Amino acid sequence: MNKFYITTPIYYANSLPHLGHLYTTIVADTINRYKKQRGFETYFLTGTDEHGINIQRVAEKNGRTPQAQVDFISDELKKVFADFGLSYDIFMRTTNPYHYEAVQDLWREIAKNKTPKGNSPIYKGYYDAWFCAACAEFKTEKEYRLENNEPICPVHETRLEKVSEESYFFRLSDYAETLLQIIEKTEIVRPEARRNEVVSFIKSGLQDLSISRLKSAVYWGIPVPDDEEHTMYVWLDALSNYWTAIKHEKGNEAEQYWANVTHLVGKDILRFHTVYWFSFLLAAGLPVPKQVYAHGMWLDADGRKMGKTLGNVIDIGILHKYFSNDAVRYFCLREMVFGQDGKFGYENFIERVNSDLAKGLGNLSSRVLTMIRNFCRGEIPEGIINDANYLNAKRAGVAPDAQEVAKILETSRNEFLQQFDDFEFSRALETIWSAIAKIDKFLSDAKPWNLAKEESQRETLEAVLYRATESLRWFCVLLYPVMPQATSEIYTQIGLTDDIANIDPSGLKYGELKQGIKIGEIKGVFPNLDKVKIMTEIEKDINQLAVSTQKSATEKVAGEKSGQTDHENDPEQFITIDDFLKVELRVGEILVAERIPKADKLLRFEINLGESAPRQILAGLAEFYEPETLIGRKVVVVANLKPRKMRGLESQGMICAASLEDGTGEKPALAAFIENVDIGARLK
Repeated sequence: MNKFYITTPIYYANSLPHLGHLYTTIVADTINRYKKQRGFETYFLTGTDEHGINIQRVAEKNGRTPQAQVDFISDELKKVFADFGLSYDIFMRTTNPYHYEAVQDLWREIAKNKTPKGNSPIYKGYYDAWFCAACAEFKTEKEYRLENNEPICPVHETRLEKVSEESYFFRLSDYAETLLQIIEKTEIVRPEARRNEVVSFIKSGLQDLSISRLKSAVYWGIPVPDDEEHTMYVWLDALSNYWTAIKHEKGNEAEQYWANVTHLVGKDILRFHTVYWFSFLLAAGLPVPKQVYAHGMWLDADGRKMGKTLGNVIDIGILHKYFSNDAVRYFCLREMVFGQDGKFGYENFIERVNSDLAKGLGNLSSRVLTMIRNFCRGEIPEGIINDANYLNAKRAGVAPDAQEVAKILETSRNEFLQQFDDFEFSRALETIWSAIAKIDKFLSDAKPWNLAKEESQRETLEAVLYRATESLRWFCVLLYPVMPQATSEIYTQIGLTDDIANIDPSGLKYGELKQGIKIGEIKGVFPNLDKVKIMTEIEKDINQLAVSTQKSATEKVAGEKSGQTDHENDPEQFITIDDFLKVELRVGEILVAERIPKADKLLRFEINLGESAPRQILAGLAEFYEPETLIGRKVVVVANLKPRKMRGLESQGMICAASLEDGTGEKPALAAFIENVDIGARLK
């Protein structure tokens, strides 16, 4: 039997599960079920990435040990996957003891080999660079932007940290040509647009990669072999799980699974899963994966990136409360073209479910089976129209043979399988829903409820209902990987008892539905959703959650003020009143505001703080304010900020403005006053 290995990313155990985790795992679960139907012996991996400085920091913030933190997140993910009916073969955790040993063995294997240019793949050096803890990656000058002269990660919109320490390096630069040969002219990386991005990154020049941190800085990680003072780079540790897990679980058969492995990843981590991961494998003498497929991100219904500050996050708890698992699966696979970004909103979710599921497949199933119960004694009827009734069938507008229906099913099946093999899930579902619409029209045109009134049309009636029921059987088998529960229920209602999960859709033949089978109890699998009612309830839940969150935050602050704090050992969590008094906030009036040549973001201000001369202050407001509109405004200025030079000009303070920290690009609001205040007054 052919082997197939599918993986999701192992999700970083620093935050609770969200829609991104759910989506990728739904896709992997669907592919896994489909491959099993097609006769593959499959293995499905998901899990958690549990090491690194971010875990340390989140654990400290939450008053937990790192192990308690990763245990908590792993349990939460498992619960979500169980709630949504997702089944995997292994929930991989990088804190598994066997993974420690296997990753250290992989390091040793890499270290003893040579690069394509004959050099040692690993060497010790010194690193002095900017680091993003959220990305777990050092950033080159091309990979960050400067904002007020501070380096900012463009992914997480956070300030980078300066790291200067001894480090082990991986000689990534020696693998550029080999990587291009593997990636550039093959489909190992998909979709094509993402492959082009990876190729462009490689061609821009690869720099050697720091693959360790001093234990004194990052203690929560796997020790470097034979050097306990260093811990492994978290991405080397995490990426290796795909290999260490299958090797541990399948032993001698691991290579067979690895020969047909597909990694599903978000587009934001594609570089790690191609450039870095492929190079690590090549250095260790192991084959690269068969395929890495990068999917897009979910946006809200208005096309905006989702974020807590915008209040547009899809709560997976709400999805589970109000919608069936199969409805969620269908929407995710139908709405997002795999590889591109997609829009997800509760309202468009309800509309899609009602139009496609309730009024489409669900309605067809109920109509057909109800007519079999009412007109055919609840048994699958004869599907053949004999020559004697040829004219009766023609008079009813029904073709005497079933070739028209059979052709619809076979053509749709063949297109669906090709599209599914290519991970074109949205197109595949569109293909089947086109077939459902054709069968629905066939049924409406034939009007079996009228045929039932004429005894002479008995054979035509039964043939029409047989063809419609046989179509339902095909749809159930084809759609099982996408909607396993609903299709299994419809399949049972037809009266079929074999295991739909093990039926290869490529082997479906028209006419194999047996006459005389007693249908089961008819139940609607996709009831029509009351949009107004559900949206009202969802809004209540969202508001209650917001109130609960605010209450929890208030109680937490109150507890901390009374000495009941979880952060007593975290001196950076809060400032004292003494710290606050060090900041000198003063009222200033803008006298001059003008653009700086060749500086797109900066404005130059002269501000009256009630001193002998105006202050010159530079601020990144040029994208949001026309300079002339700011003259005469009273603003809040940090007056005792150490002066610094930007664009050759000295800035002697900072203007205070409120802005979101999620990178949405919303206009910052300058701090202002309702009442009249004197120039130079100090804020206390």
